[in-house]
Amino acid sequence: MGNPWAGEVTLVVDGVPMVAKLTLGALAELEAALQTGTLVEMVERFESGQFSTRDVLALVVAGLRGGGWRGTTADLLSVEIGGGPVEAARVAGALLARAFAMPGDGDA
Repeated sequence: MGNPWAGEVTLVVDGVPMVAKLTLGALAELEAALQTGTLVEMVERFESGQFSTRDVLALVVAGLRGGGWRGTTADLLSVEIGGGPVEAARVAGALLARAFAMPGDGDA
């Protein structure tokens, strides 16, 4: 469902496939939501495997909102994510990679 060439990733929420994408607006919301640090620091944490669950949640919320979802972080706390926390972390990493990659740069 998600188009990787458009920076999209699919995440299954409560059994429904949803498109997530880090648009400029979603990135601005994400940066505002970060209590400490910058997006560059978050990218570095993901690259080194030192990301937090807060990082994953913030990225997933921003990505879903970029894909058109109008929920909040609180809404996401009570949903079933297909694949669980591991899939949420994979989607968060893919969102970052696709948001900052040029078409044809690897398998993001």
